[in-house]
Amino acid sequence: MNWTTNRRSFLKATGGGLAGLMATPHFAWAQEGDTLRIRMAGDFQVLDPWGEIGGLDDVINRCTTVTLVRISDMREGSEWELYAAESLEWQSDTALAFTLRDGLSWTNGYGPVTAEDVKYSFERIAGSDSAWAYQFEMLDRVEVTGERTGVIHLTQPFAPFIVTALPYYGGHLVSKAAVEEAGGSFTTEAPAECGPFLFSSWEQQQKVTLTANPDWTGEAPDFSTIEFYIVEDDQSALLAYEANSFDFTRVAPSSVNQLHADMPEGAELIEADSTTYTWLTVNQNAPTLQDPRVRRAIQLAYDSEAVLYGAYDGVVGRAAGLVPPGSPYARESNIYAERDVEQARALLAEAGAEGLTLNLVALTDSTSQTIAQIIQASLSEAGINVVIQPTEEAAYWSLGDMTAGDDYLTLELVLQSFAGGVDPTENFVWFRPDQIGVYNWTFFDSPEFEELYQASLVELDETARAGMFNRMEDLMEESGSFVFIAFDPYVAIHDAGIEPVILADGHPDPVRFSKE
Repeated sequence: MNWTTNRRSFLKATGGGLAGLMATPHFAWAQEGDTLRIRMAGDFQVLDPWGEIGGLDDVINRCTTVTLVRISDMREGSEWELYAAESLEWQSDTALAFTLRDGLSWTNGYGPVTAEDVKYSFERIAGSDSAWAYQFEMLDRVEVTGERTGVIHLTQPFAPFIVTALPYYGGHLVSKAAVEEAGGSFTTEAPAECGPFLFSSWEQQQKVTLTANPDWTGEAPDFSTIEFYIVEDDQSALLAYEANSFDFTRVAPSSVNQLHADMPEGAELIEADSTTYTWLTVNQNAPTLQDPRVRRAIQLAYDSEAVLYGAYDGVVGRAAGLVPPGSPYARESNIYAERDVEQARALLAEAGAEGLTLNLVALTDSTSQTIAQIIQASLSEAGINVVIQPTEEAAYWSLGDMTAGDDYLTLELVLQSFAGGVDPTENFVWFRPDQIGVYNWTFFDSPEFEELYQASLVELDETARAGMFNRMEDLMEESGSFVFIAFDPYVAIHDAGIEPVILADGHPDPVRFSKE
């Protein structure tokens, strides 16, 4: 929006009403004290670590349960540290011994957190249909040696296991007794919690409230209440923040220059490199996209420069794959790095696909819609008509899910973003053949890719691993099913009186937010 008056003066004069209307009718003025208000872009869906989708699902679990270890702020190198584990030590290349911290207990009368709970939590995910089964792909078994002690046995050496499996997602512990009594799984209500906070209330698509766990024996958080406000659009969230509706929010990269020029009073800006990668999915299973010449034409017609300046304000460069720039594993450039509209037209003519119309699904936030509109304009120059389908987050994540029906078979174009992990394997795992109908919406199925992925899990030489990852990115691009767009810069704004902690996936760890 372009304001003809100072935006913050306007918001103060109207009591923040406009921002509230744009976002949700249940905002409250942020207050100093024990309540931490955080904006999230989407509501939670599943609290069971087995079925977590990510986003707020995992952020809530960071507060209401525990993991053996946790990861430091991504701006501090994403180093691991002990959390629920009192000790963690490699006994051999494939045996990791742990001792749980004393004093951890489950709610609802389920007793102390035990090594049996660790065994159950990990083994129920390993080898299952869970999206997080990859975290425990190297797990052989968990041996229980005492009430609070055990040994995690791997099938083969895998040094990144501690940072890929233990800190979040599938690594969250659940109570064996409580989950079994609940029938083996749960969705929006955990049968037992053991973290610093307890789930208190939920207003769907609006707000989630957590309150301090009175039985928590670990380090006390700085806040006694956490409120998550659901606001999908970054621009609406920024307006609501300026109206003092919450204390922390991620904002669109395109807001950076605006905020530098006119920073809200008492606010601080976070700008950091991110592991979140955005790309255009081109589903090779769709009848309209089965010809590789058509997919290649889309890659050639794509206008990277227009997207980088139109959606990201020129603050990032083009992604060359799934590994962030600056990493020793990063690929130098895309194979099809230069735009060639004439060649795209020629390929479409050769394939008999002139006048092609394709559907492009994109989330409703302003950044996604801007990218979608630029893709629509750039592909039209090659003769491809693109129809944009704005989709709310709750519906979006079921599009490529084979358990939700057959629509995943005929998806055409989808604008996607995934939060990356600490190790590159966490970025590549979603494009393996077993992820078709789960998170691999392109139907990309390469035996060479799978072979390289498996080899990269156990390879210790950095140069050799880099070669494997780069070849995997080559295979993805050569398939025509991927247009790598950018690694989204991490941009957030928060009250100067708090110090946030952001994990490698770009989501906050509210337990460790502190008062300055």
